[in-house]
Amino acid sequence: MSSASSSSKPAFSIQPAQRMQQLPTQFFATLVSKANAQIAAGHDVINLGQGNPDQPTPAHIVKELQVAAENPLYHRYPPFNGFPFLKQAVAKRYKEDYNVDLDPDSEVAILFGGKTGLVEISQCLLNPGDVCLVPDPGYPDYWSGVALSGAKMAFMPLRESNAFLPDYSALSAEDINKAKLMFINYPNNPTGASAPASFYEDTIRFAEQNGIVVASDFAYGALGFDGHKPVSFLQLPGAKEVGIEFYTLSKTYNMAGWRVGFALGNKELVRLINLIQDHYYCSLFGGIQAAAAAALTGPQDCVASLLATYQGRRDALYSSLDQIGWKAQRSQGSFFTWLPVPKGHTSASLADLLLEQAKIVVAPGIGFGESGEGYVRLGLLAPEPRLQEAVERIAKLHLFD
Repeated sequence: MSSASSSSKPAFSIQPAQRMQQLPTQFFATLVSKANAQIAAGHDVINLGQGNPDQPTPAHIVKELQVAAENPLYHRYPPFNGFPFLKQAVAKRYKEDYNVDLDPDSEVAILFGGKTGLVEISQCLLNPGDVCLVPDPGYPDYWSGVALSGAKMAFMPLRESNAFLPDYSALSAEDINKAKLMFINYPNNPTGASAPASFYEDTIRFAEQNGIVVASDFAYGALGFDGHKPVSFLQLPGAKEVGIEFYTLSKTYNMAGWRVGFALGNKELVRLINLIQDHYYCSLFGGIQAAAAAALTGPQDCVASLLATYQGRRDALYSSLDQIGWKAQRSQGSFFTWLPVPKGHTSASLADLLLEQAKIVVAPGIGFGESGEGYVRLGLLAPEPRLQEAVERIAKLHLFD
């Protein structure tokens, strides 16, 4: 009886929630798998396709973690919103670097890396049917938070003809009326463009007039080239009234694996992010928070040295590209270069060709949005000789003859 009963039952299966089926495909997972297949086959692959810093975390920050790890205070649960000393440290850094005043208690939230906050802000603000304005091309994880919230995206094309800045006048009235949130990101991933203060003034005015919250992704804020210091959204009058800025230690201090970021600015937005995180996390390990505070308040020579490294790599790469006829505008910031594909290729076909025949990984622009088609992104994340070797390999394909 038992056997007959069990045989008539349907096979057990896991049924994922609908939101899991709405998530965008993780673009970089495919890129990594292709690269790993070439490496596994024994090829010498130059991977310029990912945004993973290649330099170690500065020694004084690592030392602080080693000392802090022995402190029994940090072996217990940390405060839900993080230790006050870390929030005070990032407020101090913003005051010194940008002359921005932040209340550590109400205008700073500690994040498990900047990516986490960029996903959470959509979940905090958007309902199904709402619209989020997203740069195109742009960082794909903006899409993830919008998808999880059940909202829709309206894309803001970033054109070379407009210095890779969005043109708000080109957006439809319907999208503007339905929009509750917008993402901006300068220095920009993937284009390497920077934004002037006037752009932020226009953005704040646009947001005020239309009731749209601004989420400024300032992940590459320390990386401006040719003596140009990137502008923080929060430096502009009215910024705190309409938005928030996301900052991370990943790029500034080579701490990508440490997962330390911040949401800064509007008090109500900071409160909402802290609230949603109360249901997800119990803040970062205290030893990492102590090391992060040491990064922010300690000597900043390491930041200047890192910037000089990327500047040297950028200059060396573009000089080599010029020699083979691959012409492109110099990056203004970030650690990326944005290069137009040669005639006869799409961004995906060029990326496949470079991987298969030159053993070089680049990110096809289509992976960052439809307006990214026609470009590939290369990271300045290898030593200068290795970047020059990559160009030498490309030259042998005679794509620009």
